[in-house]
Order: sequence, then C-alpha cells, then structure tokens
Amino acid sequence: MIELNETQAELQGAVARFAATEIEPHARKWDEAEEFPQHLFPALGELGWLGIGFDPAVGGSGGGPVERCILVEELARASAGVALGLYVHMVLATNALVKVADTPLAVSLAPALLRGELRGAWAYAEPDAGADVTRASLRARRDGDTFVLDGTKLYITNGPFADVILVVVRTGGDPGTLKGLSVLVVDGDTPGLSRRPMRKLGMRASELGELVFTECAVPAERLVGEEGSGFRQCLPVLSEGRVFGAALALGLGRAAVDEAVRHVMVREQFGGPLAELQAVRFTVADMVARLAAARSLVYGAAEAMAAARPFDTQASVAKLVASETGTYLAERALHLHGAAGFMDDSPVQRLYRDCKILEYGEGANEVQREMIFKATAAGFRP
Repeated sequence: MIELNETQAELQGAVARFAATEIEPHARKWDEAEEFPQHLFPALGELGWLGIGFDPAVGGSGGGPVERCILVEELARASAGVALGLYVHMVLATNALVKVADTPLAVSLAPALLRGELRGAWAYAEPDAGADVTRASLRARRDGDTFVLDGTKLYITNGPFADVILVVVRTGGDPGTLKGLSVLVVDGDTPGLSRRPMRKLGMRASELGELVFTECAVPAERLVGEEGSGFRQCLPVLSEGRVFGAALALGLGRAAVDEAVRHVMVREQFGGPLAELQAVRFTVADMVARLAAARSLVYGAAEAMAAARPFDTQASVAKLVASETGTYLAERALHLHGAAGFMDDSPVQRLYRDCKILEYGEGANEVQREMIFKATAAGFRP
C-alpha cells in the first residue's frame, strides 16, 4: 500500500472532510441539474488546494504530484463530475499556461486561476479531431499583431463558462501533422466566440460545450509557447494529466467499493445479509484487490514524476489500468445492488454513468496500449 507522510495524510483527511460536507451531499442534485458548482473554484482557491503542485512565484501552494493525486482522488470519491471540472481547470489549463507560456502571460493569469477567480478550460477536440489530435483544423490566420480564429471545438469541459480557454489552433501545416499546431489563450468574452452547452450520459456535474469561433481576433501575445510548436510543447502536460486522470478514476473506484460494501452488509436475501454468500464476498475481495493494484500504479507514477524520473510510460500504464478498473468497479457495484442500483436515486448508477469517459480522456486507452507496446519494444520494463 502507499505510505503517505504526515503532511500528505493531513491533506488527505482535510480534503476528505471537505468533500464529505461540501460536495457529497449535493452530488446528486448537481448531476441532475447538469450544472457545475462554480462556487467551489474560489472555495478551493482560498484553501490553497487549486495551487497544489504550483510554484509560489505564480500563486501556487507548493507540494507536488503525490499531493495533487490525493486532492483529485478525494474529490472524485465525492463526485467524479466535480473532480473533472476542477482537474481540467488546474491540471490542464493552468498547468499548460504556467509551464509553456512566456512568463509575463503566465504571471498575468495564473494567480487568479489558482485563487479560483478565473476558470480555465483546455480546448483541442473537434468534429474530426479526437484521439488523433493531428487532425485539428481550427484555423488561426495571422493578421498583423492578432490571430483570427474560424472553426469549432467540441466536447470542451468547462467550455460553457470558462474565462480562460487554451485553444489548440492550426497556424500552419495541414491536418494530419503536429507541425503548425499552436496554442492560444482566448478570453471567454472575446467577440466572435459563441458557446453551446452539450448534454451527456455521465459526468453531468461537469459542464461540456461546443465553442464556435467566427472571425474571432486574439492578440498574438496570447500565444502559449512558440507559433507552430505550442501544442507539441504542451505534450508533457498531457502526460502529467494521465496520472491525475488516473487518480480521478481511483476516487470513483473507491466510491464504488464503499457503496458495494455498505449494501452487501445490510441487504438481506436467502435468510441473511448478502455478505454471508461466498460469491459476494469474493466479488468484493476482487474489487478491493484491483483497486489496490491500480493505486500502486498511479502513486508510483506520481512518485516518479516528483523525483524527475522518466514517467511517460508509467503514466500510460496507470491511466490504462486505473480507468478500466474504475469501469469494472462501477459495474460490479451496480451488479451487487441489483435492481436497487438501477434506480435513479441510487448513487451507483451515477458512478456507472460517470466511469466510461475516463477510458477516453487524455488519449483513449487504445492509444495508451500502443504507446506502452512501443516503449516495451524499446526496452521499457515495469
């Protein structure tokens, strides 16, 4: 099992208590309303939790990958949808801004993002660009000191309300190559940007949207990284994101195990609690074993990241195993609940709807398998 130091254990307890009182009691309501609780941005910012893993020079709170995994896992245990919205804000949008943007741009925006005063989004998916991001075709043509954007982004978490949107655009080259893909910071109120909320099967406490850019002018000084190479420069941020996305899957999986254990201990069938049936006990044991194995992989990758060791392949392994474990655990929890779990007022049906998207985000699991194979052929050993 993962050994947390005293500071990490204190953080885990604090986040767990916050999530139990401020998130979990409202999770069903936010899911049904398909609405992200935006008051959590400044609430977590005031606690310093949005700044975990960021340098104090940009408004961060210090700490590192293990602490950030703890935060994401505990939030996801209460609501995977809420954790997803905060994850995109912190791990993708703000992280890419801080690590890739020029210092003046990062310093001008990061502190407010980490205080939760501004809300971030990361926009790369398009109608023809998903797992294959090289197909991105949203054009940004240069016009003096501005870029003019025309095109569409789809499936953008936090898209309906984000103030700061990091948008992957094509400033050169043709679809099918990474060359020519840049990243621009677009303010949410920029003329020429319109948004449309999108409804979805799960993760409903997060908000998803379509972004349409029509003659949308963005100052060239809002480039994140180099023109034509910004997206390539952001790829390490996406590798980090796989680890924290895997931590999100752990939190969902823990919730599934908790609900399963709670149910089988009190639900009576065949003259006693379900837990008296060996088949049920073995199912729960398998759930716990798989969750423990996934946790070792996730926190092992986080520790490698913290130690500045190569972790890309570990991140892919952790993301692959943890996301598929989350799906397995949600399905088994639903199965153990029987008809009761299938009802709308059951928390396990929400877990079942939420889990699957984690197999797609930050590179579909088929992409992870391909990368793991290539690394193994080149000498990687687990």
